Amino acid sequence: MISREPTIERLATAQKLLLTPFGLDESHLSKALAEITAHRVDDADLYFQYTRSEGWSLEEGIVKTGSFSIDQGVGVRAVSGEKTAFAYSDDISEASLLDAARTVRSISSAGRTGRVKTATRKIASSRSLYNGVDPISTLDSTAKVKLLEKVEKLARSRDPRVAQVMAGLASEYDVVLVARADGTLAADVRPLVRLSVTVIAEQNGRREVGSGGGGGRFGLAYFNDTQIAEYVDQAVKAALTNLDARPAPAGEMTVVLGSGWPGILLHEAIGHGLEGDFNRKGSSAFSGRIGQRVAAKGVTVLDDGTIADRRGSLNVDDEGNASQRNVLIEDGILKGYIQDSLNARLMKVKPTGNGRRESYAHVPMPRMTNTYMLGGDKDPKEIVASIKKGLYATNFGGGQVDITSGKFVFSASEAFWVENGKIQYPVKGATIVGNGPDALTRVTMIGNDMKLDSGVGTCGKEGQSVPVGVGQPTLRIDGLTVGGTA
Repeated sequence: MISREPTIERLATAQKLLLTPFGLDESHLSKALAEITAHRVDDADLYFQYTRSEGWSLEEGIVKTGSFSIDQGVGVRAVSGEKTAFAYSDDISEASLLDAARTVRSISSAGRTGRVKTATRKIASSRSLYNGVDPISTLDSTAKVKLLEKVEKLARSRDPRVAQVMAGLASEYDVVLVARADGTLAADVRPLVRLSVTVIAEQNGRREVGSGGGGGRFGLAYFNDTQIAEYVDQAVKAALTNLDARPAPAGEMTVVLGSGWPGILLHEAIGHGLEGDFNRKGSSAFSGRIGQRVAAKGVTVLDDGTIADRRGSLNVDDEGNASQRNVLIEDGILKGYIQDSLNARLMKVKPTGNGRRESYAHVPMPRMTNTYMLGGDKDPKEIVASIKKGLYATNFGGGQVDITSGKFVFSASEAFWVENGKIQYPVKGATIVGNGPDALTRVTMIGNDMKLDSGVGTCGKEGQSVPVGVGQPTLRIDGLTVGGTA
C-alpha cells in the first residue's frame, strides 16, 4: 500500500541524521531550491545521503579484513530541457548547499523577472517494503566472525576435495532525503546485507571454483543455520560439478536456462534495452516499438521495485517517486520502458519509480530494480527432456550487452551437455552469444518454476553500481550460438 505515513517517519530519521547536526532545516532546503529556480529550469532537486557500511572477509580459516566506513553528502541538480547541471559536496552546510545551488543554476542563463513563489510542501507517498533497521548493529563483531567461521567449517566438512574457502559478510545502512523544486519531500531508510561464499575444490591437480550466497534488505539474523547450509551446499556442489566438467561443444544449438540467477541474461540482454534514456535517444534495439511484438507468446517481463525485503526493491526511488510494478513486455508485446523523471518528461510519459543513483555524488538515471520473467505452464524436467542435442545452463558468471545492436555474450559457470533428453556430463568454458530482441522470439518453452535470485546482484551502468534483483523460470531458447572449447 502507498501512503504518506511511512514517509513522515522516515523523514524524521533523515532529518535527525542529515539536517539537524548541521544546523539545517526545511527552510534551508527551500532557500537552496529557490536559488536554482530563480533561473528558468524544468526541474531541480537536492539529494542528501548518509551511508554507514561494514565488511568482513575470511580466507584460509582467518578473518583477514574488516572495514567500516561512514559517508555523507549532498548532490544538487538542475535540469533544463535535455541538459543537466550537477554539483555535490561531502560538506553538508548552508554555505556549501547555496554554493552548489548557484553553480547548477547557470545551466539556464535566463533569469526570471519578478518574484518566485516557493512551492508548497508536499510529503511524497511511499511504500513500506522493509524495516528501517541498522543491520550493522543486529549482530556484534564476535558473532559476525563466528558466522564466517561457521561457513568455512561447514564447507570443509562437506567434501575432502574442498581445498580453500573464502567467505564475506557485508552490511549497509543507507538513509536518503530528497527535496524537489515542486515542494516534494521524500525519504528512505534502506538496510542491505549480503553473505557470500566461494569454494575451491581440488582433485588430481585440477582446481575448480564454485560460489553461493544471498541477502536482502533486512538484518543479519536472516543468515541462520538453514540459510548458511543452503549457500554452502550451492558453492560446494558447483565446485565439485566443475571438477568433472569437459570442454563445451560449440555451434548453434538449443539452450535451456535454469530458473533464478540465469535471469541475469534477461537483465542484460533485454532489461538495459528497455531503459528510457536509450529509447528516447533512439539507440536501443527496442526504440519506437511500443505495442509491437518483440518476443514469443507467453513471454511477460516485469521490473518490480515493490517486492518486500528484496535487494533491488525501494520504498521510493532516488528522485522521491514511489517504486512500482512495471509490466515491460506482456505476452510478447512491448508495453513500456522504465523511466526516471527527466526521460519521462521528455518522452511525455509518467516516471516509473526507476530513477536511481549510486550515491549523492552521482546523477540519477533510469535503472532496473528487480527484473524478471513470469512463469509458464511447463514442467522443468519436461523442458530438459525436450533437448535433442544442446546445453542446459544452470548458473552464469559475467556478461555484457551492446544496447544498440542488442548483442550479448555470457559465460556459463555451471552447465551440462544434454543428448536425447538426458543430461550427459557437465561442461566448462561455454559462452552463450546472441541478440536480445532476437533471442526473445526464439523462446519455445517456459517453465512453471519462476524463481528470483538469492539476493546478490549488482548492476553497472555508465560507471554507477546499484543493487538489483533478477529472476526467471526454466526457459528453452532455440538456435542460440554457443562458443565452446571442444
